[in-house]
Amino acid sequence: PARVRVLRGNLPGMRSGRVPGRGGGGGGGGETAALLCGLLLLLGAADAQGIRRPSSYKTLRGDAPLVIAKGGFSGVFPDSSYYAFSFALLASAPDTSLWCDVQLTKDGVGICLRDINMSNCTNAAQVYPVKNKKEAKYVIDGVPKTGYFSLDFTLSEIQTTLSLTQGIYSRTERFDTMYSILSVTDFQSNVKPPSVWLNVQRDIFYKQHGLNMRSYIVSILKSVPVKYISSPELGFLKSISKRAGRRTKLVFRFPDNFLSDPSTNQTYSSLSKNLTFIKTIASGIMVPKIYIWPVTNDNYLQPPTSFVQDAHSAGLEIYASDFANDRIIPYNYSYDPLQEYLSFISDGGFSVDGVLTDYPITASEAIGCFADLNASKADHGKPLIISHNGASGDYPDCTDLAYQNAIKDGADVIDCALQVTKDGVLICMSSINLLDTTNVQMTPFSSRTSVVPEIRDTPGIFTFNLTWNDISDSSLKPKISSPLSTYYLVRNPRYTNTGKFVKFSDFLEYGKDQDLSGIMITIENAAFMAKSLGFDVLESLTTALNDAGYNNQTTKEVMIQSTDSAVLVKLKQQKAKYKLVYTLQPGIGDASASSLADVKEFAEAVVVDRSSFFAQSVHFIINQTSLLTDLQSAGLTVYAQVFRNEFVSQPWDFFGDETVEINNYAQSLNVDGLITDFPKTVRRYKRNSCTGLGNDVPSYMGNVTVGGLAQLLKNQAAPQAQPPSVAPMPKLDAPSVQRPPFPTVAPKNAPSGAAPPPGSSPSAAHTTAVSTCILLVLACATLLL
Repeated sequence: PARVRVLRGNLPGMRSGRVPGRGGGGGGGGETAALLCGLLLLLGAADAQGIRRPSSYKTLRGDAPLVIAKGGFSGVFPDSSYYAFSFALLASAPDTSLWCDVQLTKDGVGICLRDINMSNCTNAAQVYPVKNKKEAKYVIDGVPKTGYFSLDFTLSEIQTTLSLTQGIYSRTERFDTMYSILSVTDFQSNVKPPSVWLNVQRDIFYKQHGLNMRSYIVSILKSVPVKYISSPELGFLKSISKRAGRRTKLVFRFPDNFLSDPSTNQTYSSLSKNLTFIKTIASGIMVPKIYIWPVTNDNYLQPPTSFVQDAHSAGLEIYASDFANDRIIPYNYSYDPLQEYLSFISDGGFSVDGVLTDYPITASEAIGCFADLNASKADHGKPLIISHNGASGDYPDCTDLAYQNAIKDGADVIDCALQVTKDGVLICMSSINLLDTTNVQMTPFSSRTSVVPEIRDTPGIFTFNLTWNDISDSSLKPKISSPLSTYYLVRNPRYTNTGKFVKFSDFLEYGKDQDLSGIMITIENAAFMAKSLGFDVLESLTTALNDAGYNNQTTKEVMIQSTDSAVLVKLKQQKAKYKLVYTLQPGIGDASASSLADVKEFAEAVVVDRSSFFAQSVHFIINQTSLLTDLQSAGLTVYAQVFRNEFVSQPWDFFGDETVEINNYAQSLNVDGLITDFPKTVRRYKRNSCTGLGNDVPSYMGNVTVGGLAQLLKNQAAPQAQPPSVAPMPKLDAPSVQRPPFPTVAPKNAPSGAAPPPGSSPSAAHTTAVSTCILLVLACATLLL
C-alpha cells in the first residue's frame, strides 16, 4: 500500500543505543520498518479502496465520523512514540487524524507528550534520583503536583536522556524506554501524517512560567499542515483564530470535570449552555463521552442527552473523547468496545463528528464496517455461533434468560450442560456443584455439603444432593458467572441473581421452536452417575430426545459433547443419530496420527480451547501451534472455545478488541464454529459489511500477523523486556484419548457396601466424617482462642 512508504528507511523514533548490540542513529531502521509493516500487512493488503461506509451519517455535514488516534496507537505502544503514530496509520482508516498533546520545553520547543508531568509517561524518575534537583512542584489544575516537568528540561536534555513509557498500568510495559520523545516538527517530518491534531492543554500555565505557547503554535503553522487545534482554554483559541487560517479547525475541548476555564473565568457548565458563543470562536467542540451518554452510579447508561443535536443546531461539529478498549465501559455494552462506538455514530439516532481513541483500529472497524448493519434473518453458515451456557456474558448460566437472549442475540446453536437432580430430573446447569452457579450457601440447603473425590477434592453441594423442587425453590437463585473476577471485572450486576433454572425438557422445547441450526448437549461425570448414583444419564438423554421428537427430524442438528471418550464410544455403539463431539484438554499443541485415528472412531468433531491454537508468553502470541492443521487434515470439524469480550481475555496481539480476535479465528484459522459467552458479538461480526470484499478488505479488518508483536520485541527490546521463552506444548497421544469402558449402571437396590441409590448423597459416610472433622477443628480453634 502507498501509505506504507512512510516506514521505509531509518526510524528516527528509535534512539541509538537503546537496544543492546545496535548502533547508529536509526537503531536498525530498515529491519524494524519491515517488522512494523509486517504487523499489519497481513491485516489486509488493500486500503487503496478506502474505508467502506454507509452512504450518510447524522454528522454536521453528513461525512463519516473522524477517527482521532490519541498519541497514535497508544493502547499498545507508549503514547506519542514514533511506533504508536506509525502503527495508527497502518491499522486505521486512511483519513485518521494523529493527536499530539503539545507540551513546551525549557527552551520553548513544542514536544508531543501525553502529560505535562513526565513522571507519568517517561523514565524521568529512573534517570534522575529521587529528590534530584530536576524534581519540582507545580500547581496543576489547582492541585500541587510533584514530579519532572517538561518546562524544566531543554529539548536536547529530553531527547538525549529520557525515553517514553506506557502511562496506563493495564497495558504492557514491554515497549517502555524504547522510544525517544518527538518534537512537534519531528513528528510531522518523520511520521508524515495525513492529518495533524494538536491539543494545547495549558497555555496559561506556561505563560505564568515565562513560556509562550501561542507564539510557538503560530510559528509552526507555516511548516506543519495542522488540520485541528483543540484547547480547553477558549481565550487561547481566540488568540490564534486569525492566524490559524481556514485550513485549520479550532475545537474547544470540555474537560471531564466542571471546573472553570481560566481564560474566560466561566465554568464549563455555563459554557456548555452557550454553544452559540463558542461558535463565534471555534468550529467544533470535544466532550467526554458522559456528556452525551450519562452513566449511573452503578455503571449503566442513562438516556442520551441532546448535546449532539444542540451542537449541530449551533453549527458546531462535536467530537467525543475518552474511548479505549481497556476501560471499564457501561455494562450495557457487555464489555464490547465496538458496540460503544456504534452508540455514538449510528445506534443512538445521532452521530458525533469524530471519536478520540487510544485504539484507532476499533473505531475504524465500527465506522467502516459495522454502522447501520441490516439485522436480517440469521444465516447458519460457517463459523457457527454456539452459545456457552446461553448468553452467559450477560445473564446467569443456563437460565431461561440466558437461553432466550442467546436466541435473540443470534446464536446458531444453544447449549446445555446436562446434570441430574436427586430425584432423577435432567437439568441444564454449567456446573454439577451448586456452589459455583447458585447462591446455595445462603439458603437452608447450605448444610448439604459433601466431598466427592471423583468430582473434586473440596466440599460442594451438588445437583444430586437436591431434588428438582429444591432447586426450583424460591430461596435458591442462579448466580452470574464472573470468569475474570480476579481482574475485578464483573458482569451485569443488576442481573446477578435473575432468571429461572431450566429443566432439560424445557431446553429441548427452546431448541425446537426457534430459528436455530441445532443444539449442543454437554455430558460430564456420566461414569460417576452410573457407578455411584445408579443413574444412566445416556439412556435418560436418549429418551428425552426421542420424547421431544429430535429422533425423527432433520431440521435441527443435535450435537453431544464430552471430554470422556467412553461416553462417545457408548453412544456410537448405540448407533445414536447425533453428531458426537470430543472436547480436548486445554493447552494441547499438536496431535499424533494414532490419537487422531482414535478420535475419528467415535467423533466427527472436536472442541478446542483457545489456549491450544497459539503458544503465548506473558500474553504475547509467540507462534501458532500445529494442532489445528492436524485436526483439519484428519477431516475433523473444529469448534473453538470460549470467546469472551473482556479485554483481559485476549492476547495483546488482538488489541483488547474481541472483534479482532473473532476475525482472526474466522478468516485466518477458518474454524467451523465459535463457542462464546456473548453470541451477539459474533453475530454482529458475521453481518459486517467488509469481510466479503475480497482484495478490497480494509487493513483494519484483515488478519493480525501471528507473533508480530513478540517478533518486534525480540528485534528491538532489551533482553529483559522480551517475552520469556515457553516450553513446547504437550502432544495429544492415543493413551490420553482412550478411557476405560463405560461402566455398568449400579442397580438401584444395591446391597450394603455397594453404590448408594440415586438421589442419596454419594458418600454419606464420608460426608459424616467430613462434618465431624469440621466440628472437631472448630472445637480445637475455640480452645486455642
